[in-house]
Amino acid sequence: MKKIGIFLLLFPFVAVASAQDEKKEEGYVFTPVKELKITPVKNQNRSGTCWSFSGLGFIESELLRLGKGEYDLSEMFIVHHSYSGKAEKYVRLHGDGIFAPGGSFYDVLYVLEHYGIVPESVMNGLQYGEDLHVHSELDALAKAYVEAVIKNSNKKLSPVWRNGFNGILDAYLGKLPETFSYNGKTYTPQSFSQSLGVKAEDYVSLTSFTHHPFYAAFALEIPDNWRWSASYNLPLDEFMSVVDHSIHNGYTIAWGADVSEKGFSRDGIAVIPDVNLAEMSGSDQARWLGLSQKDKDAELYTNKPGYEKVITPELRQQAYDNYETTDDHGMQIYGIAQDQNGTKYYMVKNSWGETGKYKGSLYASEAFVKYKTMNIVVHKNAIPAAVKQKLGLK
Repeated sequence: MKKIGIFLLLFPFVAVASAQDEKKEEGYVFTPVKELKITPVKNQNRSGTCWSFSGLGFIESELLRLGKGEYDLSEMFIVHHSYSGKAEKYVRLHGDGIFAPGGSFYDVLYVLEHYGIVPESVMNGLQYGEDLHVHSELDALAKAYVEAVIKNSNKKLSPVWRNGFNGILDAYLGKLPETFSYNGKTYTPQSFSQSLGVKAEDYVSLTSFTHHPFYAAFALEIPDNWRWSASYNLPLDEFMSVVDHSIHNGYTIAWGADVSEKGFSRDGIAVIPDVNLAEMSGSDQARWLGLSQKDKDAELYTNKPGYEKVITPELRQQAYDNYETTDDHGMQIYGIAQDQNGTKYYMVKNSWGETGKYKGSLYASEAFVKYKTMNIVVHKNAIPAAVKQKLGLK
């Protein structure tokens, strides 16, 4: 009798513990398959400079891969040079172009090649009384300045207008250093860049759209591609094979994507749910139809893995043509993981600080990456040999 009594007393606790274990399994459970080294997550805060943060995060991982050690490079050195170059082009085009704080991964490579780079400790770009980047005033002044230059009633441009524009950048971001000391050595930005051993010519941009020929390069028709840099165009399956081959062979990826989808969560999940499949999910249909829209959204986007759309080249192209896929955000892919159902996800480093469930990282499903990628930048050696040959790369 005592044994039975003890069993009855323990049973409720066993039931509670079992329920708690089940509760722990709710939501997304990720297991890394391949995870590469990255530098710490940074915070672009209130600035449109994700392209610089992600581009340099990518370069910093390349330095880790090359055995150079961990570096913290200056995003605002890149931004200063790019803003200046953008102003030059915008004025030369008489204002018939884009002048905004956005940019592309090519801007990072261009500055590295032509102007070099400096450590973050040499130029942090915070000259205006803030601890984090806040660029609304800078962006407004920069735009107003170039518009005033273009509308100048003198019928010719002042020879010092560039000095005035760069003076604005100097005031907010700091002057571009000519020389600096780092770890006991004196460098110029160019000599420091050379010491890192990263060459812009070793990196290529890839994309996948059907409105241009495959295996040829074209300038992506997106506002932030103000330098009109070219990307090689691949069929979608081959494009995705590059992503996987790159990660499995130790190369991270600079990832340009659209993050305006409802399935991109600040909690760290990026998915493309198939609402139609969710509504027709067998015995769950009656329960699904009885849910509020808020509860449906939570189940589709947040609570747990579910049905996702099958992404085709046609669907991807349609989203691009209809402005549903735009050049929203630059990030860095550094790994591959699986959820509890065995579904593939890509591990992504963001630049919004250590926010969300994964402290500044996120998990993007394979469907999301297929559908919402604008372009990627990879080392040439990260591309499978057969694809590389089709592109004519050495």
